[in-house]
Amino acid sequence: MDAVVKSFSPRTALKPSESAPRPTREEAEAAVRTLIRWAGDDPAREGLLDTPKRVVKAYEELFRGYREDAQDIMSKVFEEVGGYDDMVVVRDIPFHSHCEHHMVPFVGAAHIGYYPSEGVVGLSKLARVVDVFARRLQTQETMTAEIVGAIDEALKPRGVAVIIEAEHMCMSMRGVQKQGARTVTTQFTGVFRDDPAEQARFLTMVRGLR
Repeated sequence: MDAVVKSFSPRTALKPSESAPRPTREEAEAAVRTLIRWAGDDPAREGLLDTPKRVVKAYEELFRGYREDAQDIMSKVFEEVGGYDDMVVVRDIPFHSHCEHHMVPFVGAAHIGYYPSEGVVGLSKLARVVDVFARRLQTQETMTAEIVGAIDEALKPRGVAVIIEAEHMCMSMRGVQKQGARTVTTQFTGVFRDDPAEQARFLTMVRGLR
């Protein structure tokens, strides 16, 4: 997954329209009750009475990324860095997302590196950018490219490197049911793409300093 990010157009929430307005909370809860019945249970029994409300509330949290903008998060850039122009790496950023094909979780960690050009961003902002894209219906490949594109657009760095490792429940809980299998995706821009030695240095910083 080392392709060049040619353009960046993050996916956002659909805009409500007259032909396809966003469902109401009541409609969303009714949909959960339908799924409970389809699964073979009774949404009217005591243990499930409040489940639709809980599910809808949980969805608001799990998919809050549709209501967030990565560029807003990275809008504050610090230009005074005391002459520092070497690689910045934040590794082991935990995340949980949901596969857009089966709507079941995939869980893992992201590792981000970049070479500053016009300044640096607060380190916590990189973790928040991961969450913006993780908290949407996703594929790991798209999520990797979206994180790279957002950092590239906001910071104009000399290069960005991202590695994502995750276990997909759609592979471990269903289908082939291979627990523990992990998927790794990578994407590089700028000096990381052009110079294999910089890729190797980034990988060493991610893997070799544990």
